Amino acid sequence: MSGEAQRSAPILARVAPGGELPTHVAIIMDGNGRWAAQRGLPRFEGHRKGIEAIRRAVQTAAAHDIRYLTVYSFSAENWRRPEEEVSFLMGLLKRFLRHDLAELHSNNVRVRVIGAREGLAADIRLLLEEAEQLTRTNTGLTLVIAFNYGGRQEIASAVRALARKVKEGLLDPEAIDMEMVGASLDTHDIPDPDLVIRTSGEQRVSNFLTWQTAYSEFVFLPVFWPDFDDASFKAALDEYRRRDRRFGGLSAKAC
Repeated sequence: MSGEAQRSAPILARVAPGGELPTHVAIIMDGNGRWAAQRGLPRFEGHRKGIEAIRRAVQTAAAHDIRYLTVYSFSAENWRRPEEEVSFLMGLLKRFLRHDLAELHSNNVRVRVIGAREGLAADIRLLLEEAEQLTRTNTGLTLVIAFNYGGRQEIASAVRALARKVKEGLLDPEAIDMEMVGASLDTHDIPDPDLVIRTSGEQRVSNFLTWQTAYSEFVFLPVFWPDFDDASFKAALDEYRRRDRRFGGLSAKAC
């Protein structure tokens, strides 16, 4: 058994028996500021610790052979935060990509970025593009970074793209269906999330993957994001495996 397999085995052994594991897990990483406030620390320290939690989540997802992990790193609404905090978050993103990209690549992780690129600083756009290009042929976990992202904004962008085709005479409006809308989203090549986890105890989606989460299972955890660890991830996976996913139909147990 390889060293990597030996490290993975104990984690996998702790997963409770039940249904299948999710293919795609999406996480709303919430609670950095409150984590810091509880400790009398500045909000920046919560965000810094949150990067460590992302690293742990990537490792756990890969160990459980989860194919897609999406993290809500910066929403389209987060620009409203104080300028100093936004600047710090941009710096954290740049450091994460510069320092972690080589390791992600060596671990066969593919990086995808969803969200609007227009208006971003040139150095950030280049880093995002570099991360995608360097890892584009990797076949392991796909880490989807939702940056400058908003679910409603994404849908509006897809509608505009379809409207342009209609205006140009390339598309009959009567031909527009759910599949066509889905194919116009940033996530057109990514399966919808099976499981959405939100930390900090808040129970809302906050404009995250609005279209894609129509049939996702949600697990809300009381832990703040900097404290999210293997045990927290495992608890969410165990809860998911106990769910009976019906997608609007009847339960298999009722048949």
